[in-house]
Amino acid sequence: MDFVMIILRLIHILGGITWVGAALTLNYFIGPSVGATQEAGQQFMRHLMLRTRFTNVLSISAVLTVLAGLALYARDSSAGPAWQSSGPGIGYGIGSAFALVGLVCGMLVGITSGALARLGENIQGKPTNEQMAKLESLRKRLNLIGPFNVYSLIIAAALMAIARYLVF
Repeated sequence: MDFVMIILRLIHILGGITWVGAALTLNYFIGPSVGATQEAGQQFMRHLMLRTRFTNVLSISAVLTVLAGLALYARDSSAGPAWQSSGPGIGYGIGSAFALVGLVCGMLVGITSGALARLGENIQGKPTNEQMAKLESLRKRLNLIGPFNVYSLIIAAALMAIARYLVF
């Protein structure tokens, strides 16, 4: 029994479930709810981003998923170029590229969300014109990067799920 492979797969799969599930939940449920509930939603999001371990757990799960995935790919690709150009090798390779895009976009989403939460915490009463401009800039960035993050992770997860069955 290959215990290293078992441990790497567990880290990769459980970390991926946490990472992708959280990204989907944030993008499709929490984000729209925060927008719809105005100040109450913004208070919730500030608390989530600044006072819980949510961002740490999400970051750690994303990094561990990618590192375990790279180790799994390296172990499989040690069979040589024949495996790398096989259906599974290509599927896992393309899935890995999308996961890396998701990781980078996710880091940008996290940085932007944190900046938005800190700015919101500093606003007392009605925001100044400068604060409003910064809020809008950060929201636009989130609206641009968020979908790239989510779609990249969906594609990566789908390819990881089916790659072993691909035949070219």
